Amino acid sequence: MPGTPGLCYFRGMQTLFLCEIFLSIQGESHFAGYPCAFVRLSGCNLECSFCDTRYAFGEGEELPVEEVARRALELKAPYVEVTGGEPLLQPGTPELLRLLVRGGAKVLLETNGSLPLDEVPEEVHVIMDLKTPGSGMADRNLWENLERLKGEDEVKIVLTSEEDYLWALEVIRNRIAGRCRVSLSPVVETLPPALLAEWMVRDRLDARLQLQLHRIIWPERERGV
Repeated sequence: MPGTPGLCYFRGMQTLFLCEIFLSIQGESHFAGYPCAFVRLSGCNLECSFCDTRYAFGEGEELPVEEVARRALELKAPYVEVTGGEPLLQPGTPELLRLLVRGGAKVLLETNGSLPLDEVPEEVHVIMDLKTPGSGMADRNLWENLERLKGEDEVKIVLTSEEDYLWALEVIRNRIAGRCRVSLSPVVETLPPALLAEWMVRDRLDARLQLQLHRIIWPERERGV
């Protein structure tokens, strides 16, 4: 069962379970290529077949929300991304997002799409996953979240196969078109990027092909990228 950190308090302050904070290149989303500070929170409520951050499932280091925000802002990156695991699993995450916004950061939130976006501040750029059949978690998509996305937000769909692509094609055309931006990311071990690119061009798909830039730059590194 994935780790599920609960609400904790440290000397009267709300806390978060932190997996890691680091400075790197944004490897995904429409901000790919920009220097970015990453706040990776611990715990996840899903078990995706292609997950590459299982090390974040544990509890991590417990810290006050204010301390997590301070460490992230001290990195002085043009962007700060809060990710996981699943960051919205922790009740202190909305407060962290608010503190980062108040600190002047351009804030990104990457979420798996299974939990409500209600408490995410308006100023935060949301990168929301939609889980395909190949992920094994398609039944956990919270479709109501699509209605809460802003035009500048984005949906990320990770694809394992042609079946996943056809699923995504229908979703994009029937449920997302005109609502926000979309990125398609292939699991390269099972879906060659060139093949996905050919399908997208053939179908004139209004979506962005996304490769994990950080994995290309640092293929030997598992963490801190």
